[in-house]
Amino acid sequence: MSDPTSGPRHVALIMDGNGRWAKARGMPRTLGHRAGVQALKRTVEAAPDLGLECLTVFGFSTENWRRPADEVSELMGLVRAYVESDLERLVREGVRLKVPGSRVGLPADIRAIVENAEARTAHNDRFLLQVAFNYGGRADILAAARRFAESGEDPALLDEAKFESLLSTAGAPPVDLIVRTSGERRLSNFLLWEAAYAELLFQDVLWPDYGYEALAQAIEAFRTRDRRFGGLNEPERAAG
Repeated sequence: MSDPTSGPRHVALIMDGNGRWAKARGMPRTLGHRAGVQALKRTVEAAPDLGLECLTVFGFSTENWRRPADEVSELMGLVRAYVESDLERLVREGVRLKVPGSRVGLPADIRAIVENAEARTAHNDRFLLQVAFNYGGRADILAAARRFAESGEDPALLDEAKFESLLSTAGAPPVDLIVRTSGERRLSNFLLWEAAYAELLFQDVLWPDYGYEALAQAIEAFRTRDRRFGGLNEPERAAG
């Protein structure tokens, strides 16, 4: 067993495979998405117990709007259901919920649900859960660039730390590990800036089957990695 003090602090998950899980069982895709919500609940409950400080999941991408209208509607309904069923638990267990991504184009009730959940959990500090929704890495970088341009600040003063503060993920710990389920091996426009020195892991498990064991395996795999940051190892990087 590797040293549990070696991290990771922050794991990001691309939750993939709901449709294939449903198809393999002769079910409609919508039931795969519903099973995926249960997997999310299991994984969020497991994350603090496994030593994580932050979990970021890819809930709905800017590209997902291209899916059939009934599937998009189902995904929106699952957001409502997840928050309604789990918000009180998140509040009670000290979980802060943050929803990176654009609010533009979201139904008014979804925006209200998101804003209420963020407000209700804003002072929690035991664990940070980020659900990237209506999110795309490129769009987030462009939005940050626009925010800086609109600020009127001198471009000569822009550095990486300032730019990161303008992203919708600002305030979270650095991403240590990005995991994609279902065996696919690409980032799909997820956390492009934040992924710069993250470790990548691709697990051959469909998202509805995910939970404590799969997350524990991902964390254990991370702890076997020899991380390098432009040639520096972690202690050297931390020491500056």
